[in-house]
Amino acid sequence: MSGFLALEDGTIFRGETVAADGFAVGEAVFTTAMTGYQEIVTDPSFAEQLICFTATMVGNYGVAEGRSESSRPHARAVLMREARGPGWTDWLHERGIVALSGIDTRSLVLRLREAGALRGVVVAGEGSVEQAVEVARAHAPMAGRTLAPAVSTARPYVYSDAGRARVAVVDYGCKRSILRRLAGAGAAVTVFPHDVTADELRRFDGVLLSNGPGDPAPLVAEIAVVRELIGSVPILGICLGHQLLAIAAEHTTYKLPFGHRGANHPVVDRTSGRVLVTSQNHGFAVTPSEAREATHVSLYDGTVEGLDFPLEHARSVQFHPEAGPGPHDAWPIIETWVEEVAYAEAA
Repeated sequence: MSGFLALEDGTIFRGETVAADGFAVGEAVFTTAMTGYQEIVTDPSFAEQLICFTATMVGNYGVAEGRSESSRPHARAVLMREARGPGWTDWLHERGIVALSGIDTRSLVLRLREAGALRGVVVAGEGSVEQAVEVARAHAPMAGRTLAPAVSTARPYVYSDAGRARVAVVDYGCKRSILRRLAGAGAAVTVFPHDVTADELRRFDGVLLSNGPGDPAPLVAEIAVVRELIGSVPILGICLGHQLLAIAAEHTTYKLPFGHRGANHPVVDRTSGRVLVTSQNHGFAVTPSEAREATHVSLYDGTVEGLDFPLEHARSVQFHPEAGPGPHDAWPIIETWVEEVAYAEAA
């Protein structure tokens, strides 16, 4: 059965439906990751987005429950040059995800790089192109959207109850691999909803601010909690958590034209001069800065990829040190932070 993607600018890309029937509305974005398609689709940071994979073939190594980054897919739709399966396409179908194969992904990526991320509608089956374009134009833009509450846990839960450091994770859309890496580093991990109070978090040895979707700026209450925490408990922010710490520390954020999404983004550590190849997934960024606390910088556009406030024991990174999927250059960040938190508590 045929299908199509209609973008808000009127551009149409046709393909073949390989999963669920129906349609999906969201922001069309692309990822340059060559592997990790299941992790990407289940990453809560992809909420309300239509994912275009630049990899030529997607699905060729199947699916496995342990690879999912959350309990369900969060991407609205999947766009591929060639879908391989049937394990992958059956998995998408069973979970109600609209997916198209045979899309000219090269042309689509070039369009998104020229125009920036665009709102779109993916239709699996017959439908009116004109109506789909109108629906895309009427869809709310990503700027100004507060999506973290919709993907956060509804109530606190204990992920691991034994460890040398008690770590609270604020779930703005947390990936499972972050929790696994924390527990593997020796932390006892408790996960809290996005609207947890500072008083609840201060009871722990350290606080990790997780990744998540949407615009950080409108999360006014969450930023206020982070501001309260700075200097009172060790903090590590990842992705959206990095942006919230940045705003709390008087930096600014803005929407990138087409985002950083992939597993091959170079970031320079200003302290050591080392370049890390990193996994990233974000549409908003911290404005370039020469401030001393800006420890890591994107070699693509100079955006701030890491902050460190040593006196306040607060730090953050825009990229994903858990690397699920991705290269392992940044792996030591989580382990080192847990070690420091455990040492400080023991002292």
